[in-house]
Amino acid sequence: MTPTALLAAPAPATLSDALRVAGSPGFDRWQDQIRRTGGCADPIHLTGTTTTRDRATGDILHRYSTDHEPGGRLRIACGNRRASRCPACAWTYAGDTYHLIRAGLTGDTAKGTPTTVRDHPRVFTTLTAPGFGPVHNRPDHRPCRCGTHHTEDDPALGTALDPAHYDYEGAVLWNNHAGDLWRRFTIYLFRETAKHAGITQRELRERVRISYAKVAEYQKRGAIHFHAVVRFDGPDGPDSPPPPWATHDLLTNAIRTAADRARITVPAATKHDRPERLVRWGAQLDIRPIHAFGDGQDLTEQAVAAYVAKYATKAAETTGTLDRPVGNHEAAALLDVPEHTRRLISTCLDLHPAYPDRNLRAWAHMLGFRGHFSTKSRRYSTTLGALRQARADYRALQDPAAPDHTDPTTLTLAHWTYAGHGHTPGESWLAATIHRDLQAGREAARHARTELADPDGWGDPA
Repeated sequence: MTPTALLAAPAPATLSDALRVAGSPGFDRWQDQIRRTGGCADPIHLTGTTTTRDRATGDILHRYSTDHEPGGRLRIACGNRRASRCPACAWTYAGDTYHLIRAGLTGDTAKGTPTTVRDHPRVFTTLTAPGFGPVHNRPDHRPCRCGTHHTEDDPALGTALDPAHYDYEGAVLWNNHAGDLWRRFTIYLFRETAKHAGITQRELRERVRISYAKVAEYQKRGAIHFHAVVRFDGPDGPDSPPPPWATHDLLTNAIRTAADRARITVPAATKHDRPERLVRWGAQLDIRPIHAFGDGQDLTEQAVAAYVAKYATKAAETTGTLDRPVGNHEAAALLDVPEHTRRLISTCLDLHPAYPDRNLRAWAHMLGFRGHFSTKSRRYSTTLGALRQARADYRALQDPAAPDHTDPTTLTLAHWTYAGHGHTPGESWLAATIHRDLQAGREAARHARTELADPDGWGDPA
């Protein structure tokens, strides 16, 4: 939902429930809880207490209990990164990803990354899947092979021109092994960097560290590809400069040869009449230097961070598939799934007996992909956990009645119990309204902001 989108008029039963919630005695506190979650669509319900005592005397300094909350429950954000599940939490996740990526490009001393990292060689690279058969596309806005000028939102884009001869098994096995292929690529990248530099791998480890952050994206055809920021650092990570010979050109050449060498052999499943397969990257490999400031054509730090964050909250549902696992008896759930996507899901289910260790049935809704959507090397920049903690600390400061959990003279004891999740229909509509209003406010603030350092309006992670 966009910040300016209007909510559909609720059904009579939903409106009646919303009026009930709005008229309840604890509505103001309920509204405050939901606002603090950003309008979470599926909040977690907790019951319990926290007690803060003086370590020396044992005196109770602060006590909180959910007994006085609406319904006796505290509602916290679900934290789901998928926009299809919870737009509010997905927006927060995208903002955190933006700051994580940007900190590794521009540096941010508050987040533990020096600003000198901006001078390190870094590139933005896209690694794609190979072809599995011709698909409907828009080649430079020329007619597709089918003779049609497809519009940008044509659902036929990415689907097989000839489904009978499209390699659906190859596509599914590619997705399933893509995460392993990425790990193989990072191993070869280190080796190829040493080779191109003319030194041993031990010497390279003493002089250079290769840092990266990557995000996975589904193409319209349902194949995974990866966007990655790859950077040369000194041996101590972003705090140290790489040697002069560690250049953009060396990094680019190492990436090209590493991508060419990385491959995985999928053994034959002879009992199921499945041949041996070779999983490797596709021929389309894009590597572009990242510049601090652009002239309208250069790839800038902010553009890269925003681009990566955009895809951090998307998954296979962008291809029309389900955003949850497919049950054993859910054939009816696939009726509204596009034909091309349904074939990929069915192929996952068909291949599961041949490759039981790959757990294709569990990942059928992901078209076989079983890896993490966003990952980074240890020293690339800050962590999502650190950003979440910064936000929690900021919110704690806004509540003068809240105890200081960092005070060494106090001891906080907590007991929490899971009590459910979600909203009633009326609560769900009201939460969506809160999310819409918060987004509208952020959108207004973004337009009012004149600083170029934060073009997407995510602001401080707090």
